[in-house]
Amino acid sequence: MGRRLARWRELAPTDRWRLLGLVVALPAIEAMLRIFGAVRTRRWLDRISANARQRSADPGQLRSAEHLAQLAAIAGRRGLIDATCLRQALLLQCLLRRRGLSPEFKLGVRKRDGLFDAHAWVELQGVALGQAGLEHCAFAQRDWNSSTAP
Repeated sequence: MGRRLARWRELAPTDRWRLLGLVVALPAIEAMLRIFGAVRTRRWLDRISANARQRSADPGQLRSAEHLAQLAAIAGRRGLIDATCLRQALLLQCLLRRRGLSPEFKLGVRKRDGLFDAHAWVELQGVALGQAGLEHCAFAQRDWNSSTAP
């Protein structure tokens, strides 16, 4: 516990607040997924994060987005719940869209030791955020907002 507290104290005050926000938001995403399912949750998150002035990220914004992805991963591992990559990716995409950026939500799969492993992540301008050594192949982009979605 002492090591965790020391690492917490090493964080900048703004990062502490961001991390607390992520820790609180991830269980809300979890609840929404359980109650409404992935498609309806994604639609709602897209609606609340819509920003009319979406723009490309400059290098500083890309670094900030990478840092936010790292904080989301910490919140997913150490937060109130053990939030999977899907929950983290949905939240990260929502937050980046609110900043006026154009992140892409990705789902992919890899085969390891004869078993398939699914994964979700967010890309910003072709960079997989928080995904060092990503080995998953992304599925083709799917229109989550189409009327034919389940």
